[in-house]
Amino acid sequence: MRHKGRGLLFTPALPRRGTAGHAGIALVCGIGALCLALPNSASAQNAPPSRDLFAAPLVTAIDRPAKLPPASEITVEGLVSYGNYRIFASGENCKTYDVGVEYDRHSWGHFLKARVDYVAEVLPMVLLNQPTVMNIWGSTESASRKTVPGVDISPIGIRWLWRDGKRIKPYLMAKGGVLVFAQKPLSSKTTYENLSLQSATGLEVRINERFDLRLGLFGDFHFSDGFIVPVNPGLDVMNATMGLTYHLGSKRRSIAH
Repeated sequence: MRHKGRGLLFTPALPRRGTAGHAGIALVCGIGALCLALPNSASAQNAPPSRDLFAAPLVTAIDRPAKLPPASEITVEGLVSYGNYRIFASGENCKTYDVGVEYDRHSWGHFLKARVDYVAEVLPMVLLNQPTVMNIWGSTESASRKTVPGVDISPIGIRWLWRDGKRIKPYLMAKGGVLVFAQKPLSSKTTYENLSLQSATGLEVRINERFDLRLGLFGDFHFSDGFIVPVNPGLDVMNATMGLTYHLGSKRRSIAH
């Protein structure tokens, strides 16, 4: 309804029907959007902070410790004989001295609580002190003496080492190889080439994380030509050894026992 004044036309602005309908629809839509936004905003506030996808992988691999190489060591060792006996050979009145390098590697697990190692040895200097003249049975026939040099290579050997990682470790070992002399040993009827067999027992005493002192308390050094020729006196000598062992690879775990 319009009101008209004299001399002045006064018309109050009444909302049109179409404009009021659009305003109502806009109001309803605004309230609905607000209702939808409020839960999302609350969830966003309660959610933990997001992580960078590049900073942390979705799937992480299980960390596994690196596999350590087998324990191994090198020993520089000297041998001195102090007597001989006639059991597996008939030679007598002889002495042997040698210096060499031995390699030990833990290769075959454990047996009777002992670590089982592969052993190989090279003796670049072997000295045989014997009577100048000996018969075919290895018996002395002269008062004078001579020294016969030789070289020994023992690629086959085994060692049992008890109390691995402790301060004092008993061991038992055996080695086999070939011993070659510059002259025919024992008798002039033998050969330059001989088969050698060594056995020994003793202790390894820890000095520090890298070095041990090896004390060979008792050993046997045997060599003979194995009847390559008809004459085979052979020789067995009792001996003692002493050496310095260096442990390869990473440092060992220190154990105070």
